Amino acid sequence: MALKIKFWGVRGSIACATPEHMKYGGNTSCIEVRAGDHCFVMDAGTGLRGFGDELSKNGECVSHMLFTHTHWDHINGFPFFAPAYNPANSFIIMAGHLQDDGGIQDVLSTQMNNPVFPVPLEAMQSSREYQDFEAGESFKIFDDVLIKTALLNHPNGATGYRIEHGGKIAVYVTDTEHVPGELDQNILGLIEGADLVIYDSTYTEEEFPSKIGWGHSTWNEGMRLCQAANVKKLGIFHHDPTHEDDFMDKLTAEAEAAWDGNFVCREGMEIVI
Repeated sequence: MALKIKFWGVRGSIACATPEHMKYGGNTSCIEVRAGDHCFVMDAGTGLRGFGDELSKNGECVSHMLFTHTHWDHINGFPFFAPAYNPANSFIIMAGHLQDDGGIQDVLSTQMNNPVFPVPLEAMQSSREYQDFEAGESFKIFDDVLIKTALLNHPNGATGYRIEHGGKIAVYVTDTEHVPGELDQNILGLIEGADLVIYDSTYTEEEFPSKIGWGHSTWNEGMRLCQAANVKKLGIFHHDPTHEDDFMDKLTAEAEAAWDGNFVCREGMEIVI
């Protein structure tokens, strides 16, 4: 009944393929979730390509693809998701920020239209169902997997996800911007009592004031939220492209010293709850 999380992409904003980004990873947001026998994915950043190749090699596919939002760094792995081109596969694609704005299918299709991309969405031979919902709704994707959602503070909207399975709870909260001195009540309600929270920690406290309005947060704010909501572990996620490995090493040491519940997410890391 365990929940298993694997990080295929932990970078924010843009993929970084340089030697200085290899230790923590340069691919953008993509998280594999295994809930018992079920396998689904959160976001479709560039990390999705490697995940899809691994699934294809093992003859697998995801059941669901859940999007926090559809900015480039969270969708530009989608055209390279190999299982989507296999006619034997089927999965459900979901988003909570586009119900009144064309829907998730329209965004993914537009990304693959000429002259932006040479392969159209229709080239994918898998069976795909597109479901739009309103952030704040709860639903089951399987009898034993409950998803709760919350609206996040991000330009164009974004959705946070709480996954409950077998008495275990993991929460995925990216991309979101906090208001200094005010704990976000939507997030507090979503993460209460969770075993693991994966949180948007793009900026440091020193960087944050000059980035207000960009839609991101800090690991310090994630820690404050987790400590207030009785969360066991905080995964520091969505690393800024300018934060190279040496910078991230220092950030890791500072965060781990601040609270033993903190850890920094790295590409390839696996967590079992």
